[in-house]
Order: sequence, then structure tokens, then C-alpha cells
Amino acid sequence: MKRYFGLIVLIAGVLIAAVVTYRSASARATEAQREADFTRIQKDYLERVGWIRTNPDEASYRQEISPFFKTYFEQISAHQNRYKLSKEFDAYLAELEKRGDKDERAQDKKAFYEYTRKVFDQMREGNYKPQWTATDKGMRLDVVSSDVVRVLGKPQVRLQLALWGAQREERQDGKMKKMVTSASFKTQWKLTDERGKLFGEMNADDPSMKVDFPERFIAEFPPQMVLGHYDIDLIPSEVKKMEITFNVSSRSTSGGDAAATYVWKLDVPSEWRLGAGEKWEGAEVTERSEEEIDPSKAEKK
Repeated sequence: MKRYFGLIVLIAGVLIAAVVTYRSASARATEAQREADFTRIQKDYLERVGWIRTNPDEASYRQEISPFFKTYFEQISAHQNRYKLSKEFDAYLAELEKRGDKDERAQDKKAFYEYTRKVFDQMREGNYKPQWTATDKGMRLDVVSSDVVRVLGKPQVRLQLALWGAQREERQDGKMKKMVTSASFKTQWKLTDERGKLFGEMNADDPSMKVDFPERFIAEFPPQMVLGHYDIDLIPSEVKKMEITFNVSSRSTSGGDAAATYVWKLDVPSEWRLGAGEKWEGAEVTERSEEEIDPSKAEKK
């Protein structure tokens, strides 16, 4: 019996090695299938999103946006069920937790995740209902909300933005892949009184908390979007109307530039205004011609 013992051990070792190899190959095959299925879902999304981005009819867009996202997230859910994946969408947080104290910017990264997650949940739960929307040059800009929040103890109006369709390119940096998104903002606020007389102007470049690749934080986030917000001081009580011009520039990989302009004209909500007699902090005085300040005088001339 002893003379067969070595042979039995050898055969057992071969069988174990075969089982390990099979399981490893099976796991790799399953992973490849999972990635291919997820790529299919994103491809389907990108084929359908063109109309959502460019639909010029605002009412139609608002009617279609919920069913559009419903279809996408149903596909995501089916994908998760098929491959027994977590439905918590918190893989990024788990990665940060795994790094521990080694990552000094962990708290900042977590804040960006939470910021992205808030918009993601609105889309996934059917609550994405932009306050204002417009489309130009193949890109759509949504003002998702305009809540009054406290920033460093001071009330400010937060304009939450979502830009659809900015040009981007995946680049290889050594062993790392990096997504580079082209989306530069220049925004102007023009404030007028009830007679249309210019009261003041404000200007800004890129929004705060700009997230140009949300899939970095949540892989299932709808592709090719940019998030961010502007915080603006409360407006003097004399201001009745506001015109916000969002200029967005996006350069394609082929070198072409898309310069989109979105103009939102609105009556200033009462909750955006300072109380009577309250001072507009941070305002600077500049000189303008009478015609520029009061268009009615230019018309008389």
C-alpha cells in the first residue's frame, strides 16, 4: 500500500490543481461576462440619451426623463441580480475604508461621493425634476434645484447644476486609466429692478464641487454628465428680475469646440431676497453709461 501512497498523493494534487485552475478560469470568464453586460447597458443608454439631451421641447423632456431613467435603472437592477452584486452602490466608500488613514484626502473624497450620490438617488428613485432646463450644441443644462442653504453660517442660494453630454476621453496613464472631461463654465447674473433698470451683475467661472466624471464615485451613474453648483448671496430687495447666462465650452477629441449658451430669465423668488434695508455684502461699484443701466433712455434717444 505504501508504494501506491505517493501516486495517490500525486493524483490528488493534480485533481486539486485542476479544480483550482477551473475555478479561477470560471471566475475570470464570469468577470468578463459581467463587464461585457455592463458595457452593453451603457451602450444602450448612450444610444437613447441623444434625444434627451437635444429635445428642444421642455414639456416633452420633462415627461420623458422619468421613463428614460426608469429603463436604465431597471437594466442596472437586472444586471446586479444576474451577477449577485451589491445594490448599495457604495463600492467607492468600501475602497476608502480599506485604505484607512493612508489616504489623507479620504474625508474630501467621501464628501464628493455623498454629493454625487444625492443626484444619483434622485435619478434612480424617479425624483429627478429639474427646476429649469435648456439645450444647445448637443448638450443639455439642468438647474436641478435652487435651495437656500447656510454656507459658513450665511444664507446663500445654491444653484445645483447637471450638464449632459460634455465631450470626454479615456486616457491611459501607465497602468491607470483616466477620464478627461472638457467642460468649462463662464456664468453671468444680470439683476434688474421692476422697471428693467440694471441694478448689478455677478460673474463666475466653473461651479463649486465640480464632478466631471461621476462614475468615479458610483460606477452605475448615468454616463457623460457633469455636476456642480453655484452659491450666491441673497439678492437686494430692490431686485425683481434676474437673467442668468451660462456659457459652456467643450472641446472634442478631434479638436472641434462646442460653445453652448443657456439663458435663464426669471422673477426673483422672495426667499432669494434680503430683507428691506439689508446690505448686499461684497458688492463693488463700477461705472456704466446711462443707456446701459436704463435701456428705456436708449430707446428715447
